[in-house]
Amino acid sequence: MTSPENPGVVQVGRDAGLVRSVGLFAFLTTIINCVIGAGIYRLPAEMAHLSGAYSPFAYLACAIAMGAVALCYGEAGSRVPTSGGPYGFIDAAMGGSLGFVSGVMVWLAGALAAGGISVAFAETMGVLVPALSGPLWRNILVVLVTVVFTAVNLTSVATAARIISWATLVKLMPLIVFLAVGAFAVHGENFATPETFDVGAFGRASVLGLFAFTGMETALGASGEVRDPARTVPRALMWAMGIVAVAYVAIQVVAQGLLGPALGGSPAPIADGLATVSPALRNLVLAGMLVSMLGWLTGNALGSPRVLFAFARDGLLPKAMGKVHPKTRVPHVAIIVNSCITMSLALSGTFNKLVVLSTLAAAIVYFMGCIACLILRRRDVKNVGEPLKLRITPAVAVVGMVGMAAIVSQATHDEIIASIGTILFCLGYHFVLRKLGRVGPAGKAAPAG
Repeated sequence: MTSPENPGVVQVGRDAGLVRSVGLFAFLTTIINCVIGAGIYRLPAEMAHLSGAYSPFAYLACAIAMGAVALCYGEAGSRVPTSGGPYGFIDAAMGGSLGFVSGVMVWLAGALAAGGISVAFAETMGVLVPALSGPLWRNILVVLVTVVFTAVNLTSVATAARIISWATLVKLMPLIVFLAVGAFAVHGENFATPETFDVGAFGRASVLGLFAFTGMETALGASGEVRDPARTVPRALMWAMGIVAVAYVAIQVVAQGLLGPALGGSPAPIADGLATVSPALRNLVLAGMLVSMLGWLTGNALGSPRVLFAFARDGLLPKAMGKVHPKTRVPHVAIIVNSCITMSLALSGTFNKLVVLSTLAAAIVYFMGCIACLILRRRDVKNVGEPLKLRITPAVAVVGMVGMAAIVSQATHDEIIASIGTILFCLGYHFVLRKLGRVGPAGKAAPAG
């Protein structure tokens, strides 16, 4: 429901007081910014290591699966365009317990991704400055970068937002230069494929590839502030994922064409690829990568702690996590706790391992989102305007669910067990809180008294 005096101001629900002022272009660029993260600077090498010249096709497989998921998210988001994105519409369709599971998985995917990017930052710094390479310096740099992005977010939201905006511009420039320059210097012999096709390695590459497409769920957290959400949310999602898919396949193809078999062993594939054209470009790209990674980590430290903050506000975590600093007006406890967790993950894992675990968490949320879309469609839920409703959506939802199930099936037994264990823990935790009267049926804090 909106105010009759100002149709853009929401009066009720979790979005009360927010202004629906974000248009199509702004939301489109927000999604692209959240999806194209610092991981793309490392993934071409990891993908090539697993599937060689077949790696662009692994991206295509991910693009098809994620296109299906994005269409489902577009319809679900147009039906329940609320703050929290998938957390909101999964909660509306499937109830508070599964809504909580989806929220945890969204947060967990971000935390694991932040750990992986912190590792990538430290290793890239070691490439740029060889004296800072090695396990000891890797751990020192992980701690230092964590302190930096935590301090920025503890200062104020405005400071963090400015840094993220500049980092967004910086992170795209090396990729544009890479495609513009590298496309004219590829070597045909570098696309030679092996005689045998390793299905298992291709599947594992698809798991890594899906990581590059994750992030739209973070951008959808602002759905409560999107203008004409029934139209804007699905259109922005589909355009954004289409642009990202084309960009990723092009980057992988150019990287393969420049480095060939050496791509799989490159610690900085974008920089090393450009170095084959002009060595002077290598350090420039490496510096851009570092800024990009720091910007992404700062952005993650801006968004992810707010999930913990929201859980605390809804009675799902200790009240201390929901505190706001009296001067800076930021959830300082949640920010510090979130940073400590991501730093611990970075110190204990590798980029590849953390990325895979992050992808599995995201895939679970995507699977749940496809189901939620079908449930909301069957109930004909519509909150703001006429929602997106295509005849092919039920079939597309099946494609999305099968795609996510196929991605998850490529994980190891330990990774799958860890994911199942996390889901069961969340369900048990939520059940106990409900029995104790801490939360109501919808997953929100139970009324006092």
